[in-house]
Amino acid sequence: MKPDGVLRTVAAIAVAALLVAFAPAEKAAGRVLVINSNASDPAPRAAWTELVQRFRAEHPEIEVQYNLYDHESYKRALRNWLTGGAPDVVLWFVGRRMREFVEPGLLEDISDLFTPQRIAELPPGALDLVSVGGRRYGVPYSYYHVGLFFRRDLLQAAGVARLDDWPALLSACEKLKAAGIAPFAIGSRDLWPTAAWFDYLNLRSNGYGFHMQVMEGRVPYTDARIRAVFGRWRELIERDCFMPNHASQGWQQSQAWLYQGKAAMMLIGNYIVPNFPADMRERMDFAPFPLIDAAIPLAEDAPMNSLHIPARAQNKDDARRFLAFAMRAEVQEALNRKLLLIPVNRNAAIAEDPFLRAGATLLRRAQHLSQFFDRDTSEDLATIAMKGFQEFMLHPERLETVLQNIERARLRIYGP
Repeated sequence: MKPDGVLRTVAAIAVAALLVAFAPAEKAAGRVLVINSNASDPAPRAAWTELVQRFRAEHPEIEVQYNLYDHESYKRALRNWLTGGAPDVVLWFVGRRMREFVEPGLLEDISDLFTPQRIAELPPGALDLVSVGGRRYGVPYSYYHVGLFFRRDLLQAAGVARLDDWPALLSACEKLKAAGIAPFAIGSRDLWPTAAWFDYLNLRSNGYGFHMQVMEGRVPYTDARIRAVFGRWRELIERDCFMPNHASQGWQQSQAWLYQGKAAMMLIGNYIVPNFPADMRERMDFAPFPLIDAAIPLAEDAPMNSLHIPARAQNKDDARRFLAFAMRAEVQEALNRKLLLIPVNRNAAIAEDPFLRAGATLLRRAQHLSQFFDRDTSEDLATIAMKGFQEFMLHPERLETVLQNIERARLRIYGP
């Protein structure tokens, strides 16, 4: 699953809902399980259709209605569903995005599903992300890593041997530019790619604890530590490390710069891997975002996807059966093989893919996992901030105006 900003509209609102019903030959009266899903991209759609069919085969007594919506329509409609005629299961996100619905009582407490065995199968960070006040409200099923996906051949030809710390990254930029290659591709028209840069520069400069205080609205955006983040970002901008005209392209268009040899690296999530052209896959590689302060414990962006039961669901018993089914290692393994993501259940095997292996290693050694800027902070603030990040990348001389605009939004949303 991509960060919130990646959840783009793939169909017009008029055709937002595509109903797929799996009806058994015989079923008990009233045993209808309604699942609303945003897995509308081709690979996720196929993977979830197969998972629902598998559940149907195990429970022929239950009629499953699997309703598929495009991403943007789904996000707009979810709160209305939860406060009105709720489905029985919804796909959503852990962390703050989940808590926004837990706090007003819109999601069911499913702590009973988290037996000692199931808890032992989850990374501690994942358990925290579905918990509020010691109770559990969601089942995490997949997550992925974010970092530098790069053309190994281009870096080698330019004489770049490593990307492990900030001086090495700056050196790589200079060498690539000398070779006539843009160091970084980025499609800032989508806004969220800029947030990845803020996340990692802040996590590496100031650490996870401070970063989460910023996400929770407890630190002014005019704070000296945040200004220092933009100072490092400005080093890259003023060295022309980013591809030109990036605000005119989205992330999908900008990745073509990698494949065409016009750019060497991209700070992106693992969802880019299925897009690699066949003749390009062996030339691509992955590196974690470089260290800035080696004394700061390692933290990584690792957006995680989850299943939830609305508090107003009509069929909570069968919804619990479905969530328990989705917690199983072999189910998560099959699903994530098709998604090319990492299963949250630690007993589930990871697909034989070098990028997934690298990501799993990275996330397992990280001491902290964040969810991505537009999942960790207020959605309203995230939109304003990401527009500011884009403006800063285009006009770094406007930094003070950008910071003041974001700070006004923070004060309005979170208070002083």
